[in-house]
Amino acid sequence: MKRKYSVGAEVQPTGVHFRLWAPSAKRVELVIGAGPGKTIPLEPDGEGYLDVFVENVGAGAQYGFRIDGDQKLIPDPASRYQPQGPHEYSEVIDPARFSWTDGQWEGLAEDTAKIIYELHIGTLTGEGTWKSAAEKLSWFRSMGINMLEIMPIAEFPGEFGWGYDGVDLWAPSHLYGKPDDFRAFVDRAHAEGIAVILDVVYNHLGPDGNYLRLFSNAYFTDRYPNDWGDSINFDGEGSAGTREFFTDNAGYWIHEFHLDGLRLDATQSIIDLSGDHILAAITKRARAAAGSRRIFIVAENEPQEAKLFEPLSDGGYDIDAMWNDDFHHSAIVALTGRHEAYYTDYFGRPQEFISAAKHGFLFQGQWYRWQKASRGTISLGFPGPNFVWFLENHDQVANTFDGARLSIRTSPAMLRAMTGLLFLGPALPMLFQGQEFGSTRKFLYFAHHGGDLGAAIQKGRHSFLEQFDSLATREVQAALPDALSEDTFRRSQLDWSEAESHQEAVTLHRDLISLRQKLWRSGTLQAQVDGAVLSEYSFLLRYLTENGEDRLLIVNLGSDLSLSPAPEPLIAPPRGKEWAVEWSSESTAYGGGGSPRFRPDATWTIPARTSVLYTPIEKRIAGGKDGED
Repeated sequence: MKRKYSVGAEVQPTGVHFRLWAPSAKRVELVIGAGPGKTIPLEPDGEGYLDVFVENVGAGAQYGFRIDGDQKLIPDPASRYQPQGPHEYSEVIDPARFSWTDGQWEGLAEDTAKIIYELHIGTLTGEGTWKSAAEKLSWFRSMGINMLEIMPIAEFPGEFGWGYDGVDLWAPSHLYGKPDDFRAFVDRAHAEGIAVILDVVYNHLGPDGNYLRLFSNAYFTDRYPNDWGDSINFDGEGSAGTREFFTDNAGYWIHEFHLDGLRLDATQSIIDLSGDHILAAITKRARAAAGSRRIFIVAENEPQEAKLFEPLSDGGYDIDAMWNDDFHHSAIVALTGRHEAYYTDYFGRPQEFISAAKHGFLFQGQWYRWQKASRGTISLGFPGPNFVWFLENHDQVANTFDGARLSIRTSPAMLRAMTGLLFLGPALPMLFQGQEFGSTRKFLYFAHHGGDLGAAIQKGRHSFLEQFDSLATREVQAALPDALSEDTFRRSQLDWSEAESHQEAVTLHRDLISLRQKLWRSGTLQAQVDGAVLSEYSFLLRYLTENGEDRLLIVNLGSDLSLSPAPEPLIAPPRGKEWAVEWSSESTAYGGGGSPRFRPDATWTIPARTSVLYTPIEKRIAGGKDGED
């Protein structure tokens, strides 16, 4: 029997082949159809796998399993669709029924600057479906956004949630539509020139609807700690089936849904002491599934282990990039002045931003007071695109008292200046949904669970936020939003009318994305970057190109800055050139107070809370009239 994957129900020309890994079960029966259904025993085929081929069955058939005589019906752990949620029947899906139109799509072109956009399907629109999300694709294209990072969609319990408690890792959540609706979304995205990557959770499974232990005790291990549940067994006894389950799953998303990559959640909790680390195996499987298509794999890794993006030949895991929390934390301290909890070890000062631009992570093995331990590994020498910079993401917006966005937590000028650094820095920029139009909508933590589990989640959320002294008081704890409430979920949905009313924010982001694409294609942003501190709150980044087309980015987060005198060699323009303003965060088009002119023979002033990009032009005749931006 020719199969694509090791487990699950796969449609064949004359029926369906069912296969699962269940070494802990003595007897497994397949039940096809609602009601009493038709019962068929599965046969072991070696190494813990059981299977059966059933003729005259096809797509749409409902089925489940009974284990060791228990009459309770268990869904397929590799189900491709759970139309009524994780506790009910699985449904056979035939991926060949969908007609793709993206045959010419090869992934983002090499000379395209990636603009990543994290989104949650359930809150992107009021409807919260793939079909309604697809209607926003033309908006993303018009903005220049070309890579969508979808928060987890694997089937999870309840009517709403973030998706990090998924339990059916092969089944797109029924809450957002059918699997083919997801395929249609990706197909249409590709037609718009937009890549789609998926956030996958391979470090734990949620507790509600997780039936894996009934099939095998080898899926999980208690040998390694995990903040969210039982760790996955990737290196212990019986782990071969577990490894195949997860590596195949990575290939499945890439191949069956034509996805352009994966975002690997909390990789610090994916522990594997074997000779072939599971992260390396996952990236290899994903790239093999993509064939000639270019895909992008990004990881979240709190300890900042550079090994993740080292090549396989050097013992690394061949991951393209990692989220840079250090940059985010410094930026938030600079923007808000708050540095409690995990912001404790950051000052939000110029040298931190220079170091992030030149060297990636700020902590590469130094002592980290907040954790009372050393943090990070050496990432010196890795280029900017190995790192993802962001000012907002789902976690960081929600980890506030009321899920407030930066658009209301800091001044407009400061946010414009920092947004300039985000897009004109050497790292890959990432936006969180609505950020491009200055959304004022909250984004809160929400999960739909009842009983003891719901109470435990609510308690855990309150306890987590107590690390922030400002959120630990009895008054604040009593006022925290109810994570289990549908209202909390609804309050987190974007208000798209703001995309019309916040034209200054839209113009700012559209211009910066366009400028970044231009500078990326020219190779400027990939050039050597250097930097210098200009004052307590200001600094510069200089892109040193071989063709003399350098760029100078000055970021001033303090009061007006006078560059006269300016005893800093990185300020000097290329030979025979002088600087001209190419872009300024204080443009009146963005709601600013006006862009500064460059005066080489007079006082050079950078306005307060401004970022300015300068480009070299031919030196003008002394005494001539200065040009404006």
